[in-house]
Amino acid sequence: MNNAYLYAKEIYKKLGVDTEFAIEMLNKVSLSIQCWQGDDIKGFLFKEQNLTGGIQVTGSYPKRANTPDQLRQDLDIVLSMVPGNHKINLHAIYADTDEKIDLDDIKPKHFKKWVDWAKAKHVGLDFNPTCFSHEKSKDGFTLSSNNKEIQDFWIKHVKLSREIGAFFTKELNKKSVVNVWIPDGYKDYPYDRLSPRLRLTQALNEIYKDKLDVVDTLESKLFGIGSEAYTVGSHEFYLSYAIKNQLGICLDTGHFHPTESVSDKISAIKPFVKDMLLHVSRPMRWDSDHVVIMDDETQKLAESLVRNEFLDQVHIGFDYFDASISRISAWIIGIRSFQLALLKALLEPKTLLEKIENNLDYGQRLYYQEVLKSLPYGLVYDELLRRANVSGQLEWFDQVRNYENKLER
Repeated sequence: MNNAYLYAKEIYKKLGVDTEFAIEMLNKVSLSIQCWQGDDIKGFLFKEQNLTGGIQVTGSYPKRANTPDQLRQDLDIVLSMVPGNHKINLHAIYADTDEKIDLDDIKPKHFKKWVDWAKAKHVGLDFNPTCFSHEKSKDGFTLSSNNKEIQDFWIKHVKLSREIGAFFTKELNKKSVVNVWIPDGYKDYPYDRLSPRLRLTQALNEIYKDKLDVVDTLESKLFGIGSEAYTVGSHEFYLSYAIKNQLGICLDTGHFHPTESVSDKISAIKPFVKDMLLHVSRPMRWDSDHVVIMDDETQKLAESLVRNEFLDQVHIGFDYFDASISRISAWIIGIRSFQLALLKALLEPKTLLEKIENNLDYGQRLYYQEVLKSLPYGLVYDELLRRANVSGQLEWFDQVRNYENKLER
């Protein structure tokens, strides 16, 4: 142990906080790292297809991953720069195959190279059906389409996606989260708000009629580019469906009104749903998917998870993508920032603060809440990095830049 960590350890000990326990707890947290940060959500099945579904990626930073091998190579660097055992989150369009296939024909074999790589890296794999950037999503509707042929196409795609998730679970012995998000909605105010939701209900009933060994979650959205006025898969719709059908719900921090607090929703919803997935992002005035930083809302998310003892009950993933800066650095900055937020929350004197609050001593509660902001949690994170043999906070960026400079893409 270095002297800086010993100093921090003694400071927290005075508050009854065991820094060793905090490090141990953080090391157990598995984060789901989004593959699409590495290639601007282009994928490998339809490389020439324009990005649709209300999704935008800005910037043109050089040396984007163009093949599955290049993306895995970049992810190798990311995994070497963050402590802990994590998962990689794949979209269906990231199939690694030489076959000419469509989304209604994807099979586990098309992801075998990803599974082989995951086994070698000791990581898990999560999965998402890709209901955007496709010829059959161009009118803005997929699972809720009033065109039966189109709706059936997307139903089959999502069902196959769940089978791929079950394949991941079996092969990697880590439960795969299969998260469903669709872009369906209207740009302007519709006359009929009910019928699309009834069609979506029917589609979901068909998709989930078979029980598979996956964690099923549904992801809502407030609006998207091209669906500003009405979103079929709203928060209220998916939350109701999930509770009724014992499914999981996904809370994406960018998918709500700017004044809503996603951190507060966690404790309000978790007692009533089977599973919960958190997509950590950073909305800036809208769902802009900026790289996660340790801002107030990120810290509140971490506190909600730690204080309510949800770390082993809520699946935590990321959903940001920025092509204006180094994609690899964006990954690492976001992951480390959230780990640091979690560690800061783990270093709170839980027993002391609960006792103070139960005694209605709100002045003393506020006193400790402010004192904790300046305590040396960063020194504890530095010790965690050292023990994991991972580059320190002042070292990793130059190493990533050197790696990128050598890439020939």
